[in-house]
Amino acid sequence: MRVIMVGCGEIVYFLARQFAGKGFRVTIVTREAHEAGVLSRKLKATVLHGDGSDPVVLDQAGARRAEVVLALTPRDQDNLAVCQIAHHMFRVPRTVALVNDPENEEIFRKLGVTVPFSATQIIAGILEERAGFEEISDLFPVAEGKVTISEVSLRPDSPVVARLVQDLEFPEGALIGGIIRSGEVIIPKGNTQLAETDRLIIISQPGCYDQVLRLLTGED
Repeated sequence: MRVIMVGCGEIVYFLARQFAGKGFRVTIVTREAHEAGVLSRKLKATVLHGDGSDPVVLDQAGARRAEVVLALTPRDQDNLAVCQIAHHMFRVPRTVALVNDPENEEIFRKLGVTVPFSATQIIAGILEERAGFEEISDLFPVAEGKVTISEVSLRPDSPVVARLVQDLEFPEGALIGGIIRSGEVIIPKGNTQLAETDRLIIISQPGCYDQVLRLLTGED
């Protein structure tokens, strides 16, 4: 399967690594020149530096032969443009778009995006199904047990309180998928500062789960 991914950040890296491991032919388009260099060294994928919402760049990425295009940028308008160009100009049969503002999800669907998804809605749905949170709780394993989604509630004495997400020494294979703060869902960025009583949604491979907990709680 030929897959084109447009965007940057950890979600692009982890998805591309998983797709490549399954034998997919992956092409990544990113606007970040430095990240393009890093990804090309780390992944078995073709990496292009450019604007994925530009038809010329999408054509260079192989959109005429792609079976799936994933738009994973932080800007909804860019993700929608990527999917519409891929579908209407290059006849890509399946488009997938990250919807940063959950209110746009239905709009994306009406405008022809095959699979629009909102990380905020997914995390909120998980939380609404649970009651009585504990400090650390496993939510569920996914991908045949290869990935665990867990919730960790920070205490005032946690060593990561007041630190920026980008400064945390998270192991490869783990990331913070969301932060629940004062009843609101936050999708973290590098400059997001953690606060006491934050509830973190941790997405990790089982092998590094214990290391993540030690980092967040300060306990062995």
